[in-house]
Amino acid sequence: MLLLLHSVSCIHRCIGIMEEVDKILIHSLRFSGTDIPEEVQSIREFTTELIVESVVRCLRVINPSVGSSLCHVLPPGMSARFRIGMSLAQACQDLGYQGEVGYQTFLYSNEPEIRRLLLFLVEKLPRDSSEDANQPVGKSTTLHRAIAAAIKEQLAVPWVPPACRTPRLQLLQGSCLLKRFQAQHLVLPRESDPFWGKVPPERKEFFVKFLPPVSAQLSRPASLMPSLLELNMAELSTAQDWENEWKSQGLGSRMTPEEYHQWKRQRLQRRLLDQFRQASPRAGPAHQGTAQDLIQLLGAFGAGREHAGALAKGSRFTHNQHLAYKQEAELPVQVETLPVSRTSEQDLRERQATELEALEGELGHLMEQIEALEGQIATLGLTLTQVEGEVRQRQLGVTERDQVLRVKGCAVQLLPDAENNMAKLQVVVESSAQRVIQLAAQWEKHRVPLIQEFRELKALHDSKELESSQRLSEIRELHERIRSAADEAKRKDDLYKQLLMELESLPKDVSRSAYTQRILEIVGNIRKQKEEITKILSDTKELQKEINGLTGKVDRTFAVTDELVFKDAKRDEAVRKAYKYLAALHENCSQLIQTIEDTGTILREIRDLEEQIESETSKKTLSNLERILSDYRAMKQENTALLSRTRET
Repeated sequence: MLLLLHSVSCIHRCIGIMEEVDKILIHSLRFSGTDIPEEVQSIREFTTELIVESVVRCLRVINPSVGSSLCHVLPPGMSARFRIGMSLAQACQDLGYQGEVGYQTFLYSNEPEIRRLLLFLVEKLPRDSSEDANQPVGKSTTLHRAIAAAIKEQLAVPWVPPACRTPRLQLLQGSCLLKRFQAQHLVLPRESDPFWGKVPPERKEFFVKFLPPVSAQLSRPASLMPSLLELNMAELSTAQDWENEWKSQGLGSRMTPEEYHQWKRQRLQRRLLDQFRQASPRAGPAHQGTAQDLIQLLGAFGAGREHAGALAKGSRFTHNQHLAYKQEAELPVQVETLPVSRTSEQDLRERQATELEALEGELGHLMEQIEALEGQIATLGLTLTQVEGEVRQRQLGVTERDQVLRVKGCAVQLLPDAENNMAKLQVVVESSAQRVIQLAAQWEKHRVPLIQEFRELKALHDSKELESSQRLSEIRELHERIRSAADEAKRKDDLYKQLLMELESLPKDVSRSAYTQRILEIVGNIRKQKEEITKILSDTKELQKEINGLTGKVDRTFAVTDELVFKDAKRDEAVRKAYKYLAALHENCSQLIQTIEDTGTILREIRDLEEQIESETSKKTLSNLERILSDYRAMKQENTALLSRTRET
């Protein structure tokens, strides 16, 4: 009885929890746009029309493209109802519903399946789709949500410049002001230059007094935005390139950023100076790589360019063309000097043809002479190169012979007093040898500590090199960690903003504390039920242990008593009767215990059957069967009507 009372109390509490769940579910469905009457308080009271409307409204909120094609009102025809039921079942399966669903779920519903399906759809509702409590429900709610979804979709598309818009973006963002993306050079005031270092005072004064605004530096106002974008992208790419170069090469050079900038500037100046030396014939090899020499070299290069026109020789084609133009220009003058009255037009043409042939012959002769002269010039150039080479070789030979002659002259001067000079030379050689030996000894004295110091310094340098390499690797790892930390901070910042927007989009009028309190109460009730169930199970185990112990004790007592009484029953008639009564008592007690156990089993079966009856009653099997029969009759009538129409036609 105790177990029965506990189970009954648990059933009542479960029913109360389901009622709370139904209230929360109905409240969510009303916010999704379903017109649920106030008298409906549980899922059990939902009709087929209300179920279909609730599912369609939820589908429209979850996926407007799918829900917009579904009607929330059931048509009168049975075939149309079956089609709507199958469409709803397919839409729920597409959303990921794992339970068994079909047209019968909506047309011939039962409470557990509908509750499970509606809970799934409510969980799929977007969190930011809840509206205020004062918002009208029904068609207006759906229209408002559709408008909000369209605006949200358009706002999600990033802004694109007019020149880069596709036809679809031109429809969304407009197609006006489509102009060419053409950038121009802009000059902005700067405190320091990323490559040349500090800006000189003269340039700062120019920035302050004479530099026009950005809008006034452009020849076309339409180029302002492209120019600013181009300048910004150039600065960003320059900064990124500098950061990559500093991390890859600058840190390895063990120089400060200022020293690294200065080293790059000097290297660039040297390269420019070398290029201008090769291009300018007036620049000599004695110039050094300084800025002043670079300016002088630029001046020399410019001066050479000024005289280039006077010194340059034209090609053969240029001379021919110049000569032809000159002859054509002089020919009409000569023709015009002839008296018109003496010559006719035919004579004039013949004279022109004759002169033209003569000029062409002269031109060919001149061309041959020019070619011959060019060949001679090339031959003379080769000869001159060979002669210059021979002159250099002879100069080298003359220099060597002068040195030999100088040595032999000194030897000839020493020949008259050869013995004394030999003795002096021997003394000089010996003194030089002694001096070399002394210098070698002194050098050895100095060399040993220097070598030791060199080895110590080399070991110290190696250790510092290793330490600097380790520090460099640590710095690079630190840079990577800083970058990853910055990325993580940015990601968390974006997540925080997103969560903040979701929090702001949640409805403010809904009492979250009430729902939270209800949920906590439900959780508390479930916890209490779990504790009571655990207690009941432990009590049941204890009772079963006691029953098993008593049963064993009774069996042992009966066995001992039976043995004692059986021994005395052979000699005494009264004891024999007592033995019979004892056996009958034991049998009756066993039958009584078996009857009690059978009664408990029957009670459990009765309780299980009652639960099955309640579940079958909640499934509305009889009502669904009656509805199926009525729908079957309606379909037969529709088929009969269709057949009659086809026969009439």
